[in-house]
Amino acid sequence: MRALDAFKPVTPQELDFIQGFRSGAGFAAAGSSIISEQNPNGKLFTLYAGWAFRYKTLSDGRRQILNFLLPGDFIGLQQEFANGASHGVEALTDATLCVFPRDGLWDLFRHFPSLGYDVTWLSAREEGMVDENLLTNGRRSATERVAMLLIHLYRRVKWLGLATDGSIEFPINQQHIADALGLSLVHTNKTLRRLKQLGLHELQDGRLRLLNPKALHRLADYYDLPMRQVPLL
Repeated sequence: MRALDAFKPVTPQELDFIQGFRSGAGFAAAGSSIISEQNPNGKLFTLYAGWAFRYKTLSDGRRQILNFLLPGDFIGLQQEFANGASHGVEALTDATLCVFPRDGLWDLFRHFPSLGYDVTWLSAREEGMVDENLLTNGRRSATERVAMLLIHLYRRVKWLGLATDGSIEFPINQQHIADALGLSLVHTNKTLRRLKQLGLHELQDGRLRLLNPKALHRLADYYDLPMRQVPLL
């Protein structure tokens, strides 16, 4: 992953520290819990392969997906600032993770301020994504919401070098989309069919292809910003 242009380079000293900081590797099967709500496990993770998502649930089981997690994303930092895990993280596909002990975070900030800044940057980046999701769910129409989600995930996956022949793996089902965008399952289905009828996207065999990206961007009121290199722990 470090060879990809999507990630910032690190010095040999920083890489040695990261290797010493990690406590092992982990595997999460699709549908399994990486972090359970209100049940902190004292661990931090970097997602190395696969998809996952952060979520919160209400007492009656209604779920809000906060954001989707892709390879390179740092997971679990929010546990540091709450009495319990304020959200859950579930593996959307089979996922491989690098595991870090939470109590080693102080050493990272103390001995490698540059890596500490990277952690802060990653946290701010995730906050920015949540801000964008709040705007989408609060002000965009259902059609605009779905268009925005398709664009956002396509761009992120493509930046990781995981696009093949103009399409990306898309393991998200309609229930995930509904839970992420605050829509009913019926409304989500109708919206996806409308976008397909307009010739804007294609979902087939678990892959997403954007057939008319410019029209999809206009529909979502979305404007491209250059993708930046991301720190990788």
